[in-house]
Amino acid sequence: MDNSSFDIKLDNTHNAFIYKSDSALNKANLLFSAMSYPWLVNAGISLTKWALKVKLPILGLIRKTIFEQFVGGETLEETAPVVNMLAKHHVRVILDYGVEGGESSEQAFDHARDEFIRVVEYAATQENIPFISIKVTGISRFGLLEKLDKSVDAQAGSLMKRFDAALASLSDVERTEWQRVYDRMDAICRVAAERGVGVLIDAEETWIQDPVDVLAIRMMDVYNRHKALVFNTAQLYRHDRLSFVTDSVEAADLRGFVLGIKLVRGAYMEKERARASSMGYTSPIQSDKASTDRDFDEAIRFCIERIDRVSMIVASHNEASNLLAARLMRERGLSADHPHIHFSQLFGMSDHITFNLAAAGFGVSKYLPFGPIRDVIPYLMRRAQENTSVAGQTGRELMLIRKELKNRRSRH
Repeated sequence: MDNSSFDIKLDNTHNAFIYKSDSALNKANLLFSAMSYPWLVNAGISLTKWALKVKLPILGLIRKTIFEQFVGGETLEETAPVVNMLAKHHVRVILDYGVEGGESSEQAFDHARDEFIRVVEYAATQENIPFISIKVTGISRFGLLEKLDKSVDAQAGSLMKRFDAALASLSDVERTEWQRVYDRMDAICRVAAERGVGVLIDAEETWIQDPVDVLAIRMMDVYNRHKALVFNTAQLYRHDRLSFVTDSVEAADLRGFVLGIKLVRGAYMEKERARASSMGYTSPIQSDKASTDRDFDEAIRFCIERIDRVSMIVASHNEASNLLAARLMRERGLSADHPHIHFSQLFGMSDHITFNLAAAGFGVSKYLPFGPIRDVIPYLMRRAQENTSVAGQTGRELMLIRKELKNRRSRH
């Protein structure tokens, strides 16, 4: 194995922003500068909600700013130039139909199923799109997931046994409703298996996560017999998720399937802590960032040690964790493009990680959402809030952008 591919310098801004013109980089500089002020972000979010409510024509402004930075386009077809651009730099794509909220009806859920299948079919025609992402709340009523999760918590035994007991406690109508959720996910995974496209099942809030985990495990039991096609997501900012990862590997070994697992730090920290505080139960979130970092890195170690039967996606904006995974791969004699290890970052963020990993030969993707501007606004609001709440995130982005702008001026 050529170890030179493991000589990664994440501060190489030429690689990081090679795909951005001077104009696009200046625009990113302005956007991240604005996002460095929490009061400005909060005011902008409030103003956007109000403007949409009173139907002010602000969608064009959103498209030219935050939408352009973090979203691939409004339609599948609009994502094509972004996908092709990333392909030129050996960066692949995780395609996400980013519509959230919406109607909560069986008809709407069936429509979402059909849309996800359409995304799978499209991804299958694009060599650079190995995965699609899906949220179970897109095909299931939130209240059903919440009721199931609460009932699971009241049972004893393994997760699967507790879930079966919880399901038996539901009414006939609710069990039929859950079967439709299962059938929708199965339809998506079946087409994905036929087309050779991976399905990443996103994590949700803790109070609906148990049925999501069960659905992911049952899909893996069917479709991951020879290789990982379906991936579950573990949010390591939860203090119980490292043990969940180890239990998942054990379950996969017992059942004879390849575990697909996407490792993330997490996306609902403020909401989780607020709910735990208001309802008087112990927060599921780690007590501090150091604990999250420790468990995340331990999960990387655990999976790489068992990489023959685990397929892992390191979905992280943390430089140290990405470099740790690369170092462990080198120490075990694994190739940079090992088929069971993939890296991923969100489109519009941490380009210094993505493009430098790609330049070193690692398998890496951008998570690329698409959808009508009005429908992806909740996603965009989370990106804006994330960049203000994650310590150092915006500062790091700005430092690298400004470094590259300075370098370009000196080259000119």
